[in-house]
Amino acid sequence: MSNNEAESRYAKRGVSYSKKEVHDAIKNVDKGLYPQAFCKIIPDFLGGSDDHVNIVHADGAGTKSSLAYMYWKETGDLSVWEGIAQDSIVMNVDDMICVGVTEGMLMSSTIGRNASNIPGEVISAIIAGNEKLIQFFNDNGIPMVNTGGETADVGDLVRTVIVDTTVSARIKKSQVIDAARMKAGQVIVGLASHGQATYESEYNAGMGSNGLTSARHDVFAKEYMSRFPEAFDPNTEADLVFSGKYKLTDKVNDMPLDMGKAVLSPTRTYAPVVKSIFDEVGRNRIGGIIHCSGGAQSKCRNFGSNLHFIKDNLFEIPPLFKHIHECSNTPWHEMYAVFNMGHRLELMVDEEIADNIIKISESFGIPAQVIGRLEENPQGNKVTVTSPYGEFNY
Repeated sequence: MSNNEAESRYAKRGVSYSKKEVHDAIKNVDKGLYPQAFCKIIPDFLGGSDDHVNIVHADGAGTKSSLAYMYWKETGDLSVWEGIAQDSIVMNVDDMICVGVTEGMLMSSTIGRNASNIPGEVISAIIAGNEKLIQFFNDNGIPMVNTGGETADVGDLVRTVIVDTTVSARIKKSQVIDAARMKAGQVIVGLASHGQATYESEYNAGMGSNGLTSARHDVFAKEYMSRFPEAFDPNTEADLVFSGKYKLTDKVNDMPLDMGKAVLSPTRTYAPVVKSIFDEVGRNRIGGIIHCSGGAQSKCRNFGSNLHFIKDNLFEIPPLFKHIHECSNTPWHEMYAVFNMGHRLELMVDEEIADNIIKISESFGIPAQVIGRLEENPQGNKVTVTSPYGEFNY
């Protein structure tokens, strides 16, 4: 853990954006057929073909489900649980599109609940959310099948509910996007995380499913500490628990959602956009794709070799992240490593095809732009973020 992170609000809440301990634990684990790929890719154990590979990926909605619980208890709005289902699935799918998966996905859901707090109607809403999103993917030419899953009552372990998903796929080796293809001279095209895509039903504030431990405590008011003691870790320092100024249903002038719904904005999937990019531009023209999830704008540092990722033309920071900073006074260095700050997917490509990728993204209502470039760095991977608030290195 860096000195910067060691003293951070995020770390004090028991969360690490660098996940150093996790990386240390798996450093000797086999990295698969493509060690630099965004997801682990293994031989085709399902089909036994030398021309195919398998990908199995697991992720979830994280502590966002705790905020959904609070909003549901406060308002009775069950629709937030459909959003949690979307968060859990998309965090898998949008990792997998980074290695070329846009078809043949098998999804399994794992829900662990405290039955005293999470009744059957919530479980039904989550499962309905799974089915709704699976239908969306199929309608958009991205085949996915629900294979079932597990719902467990684990009240001794879980205070509210945790929603996780496993997604597997089998694709041709020729379809694989290997981030080892990233190289100096390529540009970085970022796809915006906020706004409203053509396939979204309302404005998306851009939150995704990372940084929720900080966001929900930094934004929402102290009154929730006593009202919802089941919604946070009792070991957290009291001054770090719901230390913000907003109520869940407070309106804000610069977003068309109340603050609770803004932070709960379902994680946007870029799968339809990426599928179109593959179809129109070609997979072999893509150096690498990075989903700016855990680690946010520093995430790309974990992929490729001896690269300096220079990000000096980022999107204007979306309103939600400005509110989070205003409430928390979190250092900007940490903000860019915890929150996506404006774009959640980036493609490393030759400059000559960047405009085409931007046009494809914009055809879906998602702004895109060249946000930076790659240079050589013989000392190892490095990220430099240049922002209105300073230059930050990771």
